[in-house]
Amino acid sequence: MGDRPLESNVSAYSRPTDLKITDLRIVNLRALPFDVTILRLDTNQGISGYGEVRDGASPTYALLLKSRLLGENPCNIDKIFRKIKQFGFHGRQGGGVCGIEMALFDLAGKAHGVPAYQLAGGKFRDKALIYCDTESTTDGAAMGARLKARQDAGFKFLKMDIGIGLLEGIAGAVSAPPGMTETRTIMHPFTGIQITDIGVDYLVEYVRQVRDIIGYEVPLAADHFGHINVESCIRLGQALDPFSLAWYEDMIPWQFSDQWLRLKNSVLTPVCTGEDIYLKEGFMPLLEAEAVSVIHPDLATSGGIMETKKIGDLAADYGVPMAMHMAGSPISFLANIHCAAATENFYVLENHSVDLPWWEDLIDGIEKPLIVDGYAPVPEAPGLGFGDLNEEVIREHIDTRPGRDAGYFEPTEAWDSEWSRDHLWS
Repeated sequence: MGDRPLESNVSAYSRPTDLKITDLRIVNLRALPFDVTILRLDTNQGISGYGEVRDGASPTYALLLKSRLLGENPCNIDKIFRKIKQFGFHGRQGGGVCGIEMALFDLAGKAHGVPAYQLAGGKFRDKALIYCDTESTTDGAAMGARLKARQDAGFKFLKMDIGIGLLEGIAGAVSAPPGMTETRTIMHPFTGIQITDIGVDYLVEYVRQVRDIIGYEVPLAADHFGHINVESCIRLGQALDPFSLAWYEDMIPWQFSDQWLRLKNSVLTPVCTGEDIYLKEGFMPLLEAEAVSVIHPDLATSGGIMETKKIGDLAADYGVPMAMHMAGSPISFLANIHCAAATENFYVLENHSVDLPWWEDLIDGIEKPLIVDGYAPVPEAPGLGFGDLNEEVIREHIDTRPGRDAGYFEPTEAWDSEWSRDHLWS
């Protein structure tokens, strides 16, 4: 060994106790199929971790947390999460906290040389079942053909939209006050929109045509019913019950536990919600009321890998399985796969980007395709399980709109000293 000190032969990655966060940078992407922000946490030992701010969320939700992260050891995931979780909330407002939590798991896994699922307690499965959403068409037979193509590609769980969006132009199908069918800013109980028997009959025939093509053996979930009231949800749900759908998703806002219980007790199909709920406490009212059949968190809103595992464990105590919503890049996808592997009552995970040929090209250093015969193999490499980003492909899809063009991981010093009195007590 000569005069070289022993320490020179030891990888810096083997000193996780000395690891410190030194920087946070971002790149904004378009069309995955939604806009997302990839964030990167850098450290004093030359390793970086990647996370993702959820589709449709502002990168500011992550950037404002930079000053709270600098100097922290990313291996202290729970400590940091407890420090920053007050800056998240339901819906897209959870995106910053969750994206950082993903990156902490990526960093800690790399520092210790273990996959993220191991940090979450180990795995229950070697692969995760995947379902894919499918773009709608107003013709039931054509929709059936699209879903049959998914089956032929190896997918064993499907989802489609069934709702008032399919009834546009059909006389008498929907009853609504002026302008209410166009708005997306008024919650369902307050719109006054009702689906009529004409509309119900149309959608029943639509689903019948789909089932005639794909058969009844494959699970088929349904989403995007429109901002209709709970009475219309019950009327439509009862009419669709004979088609044995996997679940009715987000028929009404998740906040109304009593209405969910009323819906659940009125239909024979499982009811499902959760993609906009932050933290396990947000799921408690629905679970305590026994108001849902399936929970459906989006890991990029619900709190990240560990918190979503806790949500799954909580739901298991109530006999409820956990499906997972995901509409992001391969980074968020892999974070979900590790969580799915570590959660006993995991059911199925969404991928909203099956039709983007360049989607999985955003990352390198992992075996592809990421989805094989309808399942995603659980990565065994450290952290989230991929090597690095594909800079060329990332740059091709950077969001260059005014206010969103942050470049490719450009410096973010303006956020280094952002400060407020964060204590929640006096």
